[in-house]
Amino acid sequence: MSPHHLILGGQRSGKSRHAERLAQAWLQRSPQHGVTVVATAMASDDEMRERIARHRLDRPASFDATEAPLDLAGALRSVRDPQRLVLIDCLTLWVTNVLMPLHGAADARTDARADARADGLVGEADWAQRRLDLLAALREREGPVVLVSNEIGMGVIPLGADVRRVVDELGRLHQDVAQCCGHITLMAAGQPFTQQVQRWA
Repeated sequence: MSPHHLILGGQRSGKSRHAERLAQAWLQRSPQHGVTVVATAMASDDEMRERIARHRLDRPASFDATEAPLDLAGALRSVRDPQRLVLIDCLTLWVTNVLMPLHGAADARTDARADARADGLVGEADWAQRRLDLLAALREREGPVVLVSNEIGMGVIPLGADVRRVVDELGRLHQDVAQCCGHITLMAAGQPFTQQVQRWA
């Protein structure tokens, strides 16, 4: 069974807290175990900067941390030690960063791709490659990965085409990520509802 675990839920449902509990339990199992948090948030405004600062303060001091708002697969592959649990928080922001980039916050690997993202013109091939890279990195990794994401497909259908695209792509990503995991948890009111992942035929 895969050691990975996908945690989904609404805003303020307790997703991050539950993920941190799982990471703490991992640390307690062996003195050789470690935890690396991969944060995907971008400090786009004052409110987001406050959220990021609050997450950093709340995070246990024993956790290492790195930021990967765009190259999530690369960040995951950089943690090679199978004794380290990787906590990715969160997939929702990562998908939003890639598909709806803020002007000036895009990944500048090449000028053309940076300009395209700054204008909000993220190509299907570019997104598809990032998505495949993440799924491949998950399958390759021997050590456990806990992934946090928002279950946003059960609310009001958004009016904008770009927002609907994010909702659709996030839902598809959740399904594929779940197939890379051994367990999935749905959070509601701080309570985890966990089951083994059912494999597709």
